[in-house]
Amino acid sequence: MALFQRKRTADTTDTTAPAATSAAVLDADPALAALTGDYTIDPAHSSIGFTVRHAMVTNVRGTFGDHEGTLHLDGADPSRSTASLDVKIASIDTGIADRDGHLRSADFFDAETFPLMTFRSTAAEQVSADRYRITGDLTLRDVTKPLTVDLEFHGAATDVYGAERVGFEGSAEILRSDWGLTWNAALETGGVMVSDKVKLLFDISAVKAAPQA
Repeated sequence: MALFQRKRTADTTDTTAPAATSAAVLDADPALAALTGDYTIDPAHSSIGFTVRHAMVTNVRGTFGDHEGTLHLDGADPSRSTASLDVKIASIDTGIADRDGHLRSADFFDAETFPLMTFRSTAAEQVSADRYRITGDLTLRDVTKPLTVDLEFHGAATDVYGAERVGFEGSAEILRSDWGLTWNAALETGGVMVSDKVKLLFDISAVKAAPQA
């Protein structure tokens, strides 16, 4: 399961060079290698959210306040990195209590029957110096389908408490109907109340676990 798998890039050296140098894998970044370890997503400084078109004219934004996840980063061999995320559906918050209640109901997420949304990484690739594309399995309403998330690596830092942190921001677009969220209402002026297309938003801060003695 890969979190960062570097793409091969074409070699621009003399074409008369030996075949072994006709293509190259990007060299391991020493700074990235130093980040190798296990990380826990910090929910207090992370956000899992979404935006969806409402009534054909505006966007509704929301977040899931209760979530947890882990990362394993292997900077020396990025293909060994992994990501896992669990989100509690009942923690949905769009700022309107009645709307949140409807979203938790069987019309939409059916949070009582399907309390969790999960993501498990399966593969990823580097698309530029600080951008990655991670693919995994998204499970929602007991339906599992592949999801690809475009991520930007914001870097690493040691916070004021001495914790080592890494940061990522990403997004992905899905059709909610693919996961069984099909409720809608027709508008008198044409169109529907809720768009099928939903944009998922990920803003992640993860803390490195202390090395075991």
